[in-house]
Amino acid sequence: MLRYGDLPDSFAGLDNSKIVIVSVPYDATSTWMKGAVAGPAAIIEASCNMELYDTETETEVYRHGIYTDHPLSVPDQPDKMVNQVKKSIEEYLDRKKFVITLGGEHSVSIGAARAHYNKYPQMSVLQLDAHADLRQEYNGSAFNHACVMARIQELCPITQVGIRSMDVGEKEFMDQDRVFYQERIIGDEGWINKMLDTLSDQVYLTLDLDVLDPSIMPSTGTPEPGGMDWYTILELIRKVTQCKQLIGFDIVELCPDKHNKAPDFLAAKLIYKILGYCFNK
Repeated sequence: MLRYGDLPDSFAGLDNSKIVIVSVPYDATSTWMKGAVAGPAAIIEASCNMELYDTETETEVYRHGIYTDHPLSVPDQPDKMVNQVKKSIEEYLDRKKFVITLGGEHSVSIGAARAHYNKYPQMSVLQLDAHADLRQEYNGSAFNHACVMARIQELCPITQVGIRSMDVGEKEFMDQDRVFYQERIIGDEGWINKMLDTLSDQVYLTLDLDVLDPSIMPSTGTPEPGGMDWYTILELIRKVTQCKQLIGFDIVELCPDKHNKAPDFLAAKLIYKILGYCFNK
């Protein structure tokens, strides 16, 4: 089995690692382009080609230890999948590990958020996403990928960033003071500070890769034009880690293309950048 970063044994064992990666290869509720089931494996494979020194933070975060768990084998039923993801992550949180969840489609984030909420009941959730994902149910399921933030909103406050696609029916479930539409933050130099004011001290991050522009992230199941660029998303996450405690995160919705590996590598690198910010304190 490949390890994230292709790390040597001394930095990849569970007992000595502060960081754990949980892969959930699942896309049973995807509604357009299938393929996110292969996303976690593609990210881990791409990560084996990363340089492990980060020039920005001047750190080698892998030295804190990164354990790559075996991919979860989950049932197709989304509610059962959510419960299994929650249980698996709770076991690592009980061992005081910092957990990264790799999807798969966005519905896997429900279980991850529930696990973190049980340990951090004062947390808020920061959603980086092209889509609102606030449908109360979709295609007969309340656990569809289009419903993920509706389920998480039942737990705790959510802040939504990068939104540029939604159904009008989702608007009634939005707190407009906590929504930062992509087209409205362009050219607004103060938007990140405004966004930070909406978050609690402990923050869980759920990051749908379609928040990024398709020019750099075409490999998603539901791409939307007009997304964030690389340095904007890094600036945002860096400031979150400077001002808040990031307690965990997930990266979801990579739909890999065998003819274009760059998006896979972007996702792998983004994980490493976020870890560098979190552990560079």
